[in-house]
Amino acid sequence: MKFFKKKAFFIKSFFLHLFLSIVVIALSWSLIEPNAYNFMVKSFVATQSGSSDIAVIVIDDKSIAYHRWPWPREYYAQMMEFLNTYSKPKLIGYDAIVTTLDKDNPKSDKYFFDTIKKIPNVVVGFSPLQQPYESQADAEYDKKFREKFDVNIKLNYTPYDFGRYKSISKFPEPYFNAVKQTGSVNVTQNSNGYLTYMDQVVSVNGHYYPSLGLRMYLALNDTQDVTVNTDNITVDKTGLQIPAVANSKGIQNLIKYYKLSDTAYTHKKYSAIDVIKSLELIKQGKKPIINPSEFDNKIIFVGANAKAAALGLEDALSTPIEQKHPGVDIQATNLDNLINNEFLRQTGFFTDLAILVAISILTFVIISKFTFFASLALLILVAAFYMVFSMVCYQSGIAVNVITPLAIQLLTTIFGYSYRFLLEGKNKEKIKQAMGKYLSQDIMKNVVQNIDDIKLGGKRAIVTVLFADIRGFTSMSEKMTAEEVSVILNEYFTEIEPIITKYNGVINKFIGDAVMAIFGEPIQDMNHPQNAVKCAYEMLKTVDRLQDKWLFEGKPKIEIGIGINTGEAFVGNIGSEKRLEYTVIGDTVNLASRIESYNKVYKTNFLISSSTYSYVSSMADVIKISEVQIRGKAKKMDIYEVLRLS
Repeated sequence: MKFFKKKAFFIKSFFLHLFLSIVVIALSWSLIEPNAYNFMVKSFVATQSGSSDIAVIVIDDKSIAYHRWPWPREYYAQMMEFLNTYSKPKLIGYDAIVTTLDKDNPKSDKYFFDTIKKIPNVVVGFSPLQQPYESQADAEYDKKFREKFDVNIKLNYTPYDFGRYKSISKFPEPYFNAVKQTGSVNVTQNSNGYLTYMDQVVSVNGHYYPSLGLRMYLALNDTQDVTVNTDNITVDKTGLQIPAVANSKGIQNLIKYYKLSDTAYTHKKYSAIDVIKSLELIKQGKKPIINPSEFDNKIIFVGANAKAAALGLEDALSTPIEQKHPGVDIQATNLDNLINNEFLRQTGFFTDLAILVAISILTFVIISKFTFFASLALLILVAAFYMVFSMVCYQSGIAVNVITPLAIQLLTTIFGYSYRFLLEGKNKEKIKQAMGKYLSQDIMKNVVQNIDDIKLGGKRAIVTVLFADIRGFTSMSEKMTAEEVSVILNEYFTEIEPIITKYNGVINKFIGDAVMAIFGEPIQDMNHPQNAVKCAYEMLKTVDRLQDKWLFEGKPKIEIGIGINTGEAFVGNIGSEKRLEYTVIGDTVNLASRIESYNKVYKTNFLISSSTYSYVSSMADVIKISEVQIRGKAKKMDIYEVLRLS
C-alpha cells in the first residue's frame, strides 16, 4: 500500500511538472527565445564580414539628391552598361521589380530593356503575390512565365501547400522578353518582426520557384536541377545541401548573417550615382570615380535603399544584427551563404526534446543527491556550461534553444525543491508519528517548536504527578505467557492513554505495568490538580468496564492503584548532550509514587496527598487517613482516599 501511495504521488508530480514544462516551453519559444536568437546571432555568428567577391550598388540618399525620384530607367541602363561594357562581373543580381512602363519616357524604357537584353549574366527579381489573377489573360501570363523561367525543382516528398501565393507580379512585355533569368525577392519576417529565414523556394499555384540568390547560384554553376528533400534543398550538380524546412511561407532556411561595416552593410557598398557618373567620365575620357576593374570577377547586386520612405525607397528590414538592414544586402547575404556553404542549422524537435529531458533529469538528480548549497552551486555550473555550449554551437553554425533549457532547469529546480520539501515533510510527519508512540505527542510538539533551542536544563514548576500501578501484576505474570501478558497490558494502556490526554495530562513514561503522568507541564493548565483527579477517577471506571470484558474472555481480573501528589518539581531535559529525556524530578514525584504504594496497605484504589486535596476538596468525597508515616519523610502526613467526585 505504501509503495502504491508513493508511486501515485510521483506520477501526479511527474504529470504536473510535464504540464508546467509545456507551458514554460510555449511561452519561452514565443516570447523569449526569438530575442535570445537575435542576441546569439549578433554576438557569436555575425563575427566576420561578407565575402569580398560580392558587392552591392545602391540607389541611396546620395543618389536621390542627384536626381529626384522616380528615376528614368536610363539611369538603370547606365549602371548595367557600366558593368557589362567596362567591367567583367561574374553575375549581376537586379533586386527590383519592374511591373509598369514609363509612358512619359518610352525611349528611356527602351534603352533599359535593350541593355538588359544584351547582358547574358543578369538575374532579375520577381514577386509572388497573395491576391489571385484578375482576368483570364493574367492567368495565361502565369503559364507563359513558367515556360520561360521555370527551373527543374524536383520534390522528393509533397509538402503541404498552404496556397499562400496565387499570382506573380507581371512584367511589361518588352521587359519580359529582355529578361533571361529571374528569382523571387520575397522575404518573410517572423512573428516578432525579424527576418531570420530566407524564403529559398516559393510555391505559386502549385509550381515552385527559387529565390533570387538561389537562381543566381544555379546560374553561376550552369545548372537548373534542384531537389527538395524533407530536411534540405540539394543542388544536384554541386551537391550543395541547404538545411531547410517547409511551412506556410514556403521552403525556408535560416540566414547566416555577417558583420556590419561602417556603411551599415555586410558587403562592400557603392552609390548608384557614383557608378553613373563614372560611366559619363569614362565616355569623356576622364578618370572615373569608381574604377571598373573593382567589379571584375565579382558578383554585383543592384538595388535601392534610401531614407525617403515616403517615396517607397527605403527597402530595409529588421534582422538580428540591424533594425534597418538593407534588403539588397540581405539578398547578397543569401547568395554569400550559398556560395560558401555557410548556413545556420536549426536543431530538430527530437534534439531539442533530448536537451530538455537531459537538463531536467540532471537537475533533479543534483537536487536529490546533494545538499542545498552544493546542489545550488552545481546547478549554476550546469547553467554556465550550457551557456558556453550554446555559444560554441552558434559559432559552429548550429542554432540551439538558449533560454528554454535554462527556463526548464529553473522550473525543475523550483519543482524539485518543492517535491523534496513535500517528501521530507511527509517523512518528518511519519517520524513524528512514529516517535509519538515512544514520546508524548505534547512533548514531541514542544521539541519541534523549540528545535533550535534543545539543551540540558529546565525549570521549577508546580505540577501534579499521577502514578497508576496494576495490583498483583507479578503473580499474574507467573501464571501467563509473556504474549498473553502483553495483550492485556497493551489493551489497558490503549484505553487509559486517551483519558490522560483528555485531561491535559502527559504520559511521561511506562514503568513495566505502571504509568507516570504529569499535569501542568508541558501543557499549561491552571486546573491541573482537578484534572488529574478527574482523570484518575475515569481511569478507575474504565478498568471496571475492562474487568467485565476480561472476565467474559476468561482472562484474569486486574486491579489498579492510583496515587496523586501536587507540588513543586524540576521540569525539563536531563541526561547528556547526545541523549536527552524530558521528565520531572524531585520530592513531589517520589511522594506521588509512595502514596500510590499505600493502596496495598489500606486496600484502596485511589489516594491523593493533602496538597492535592487542598485543590479538590470542593469536588471530591474522601476519607482522611491521618498521620501516615511515609518512607523518606521525617514527619507523618495525612493522605486521602477518593471515593467519588461530586
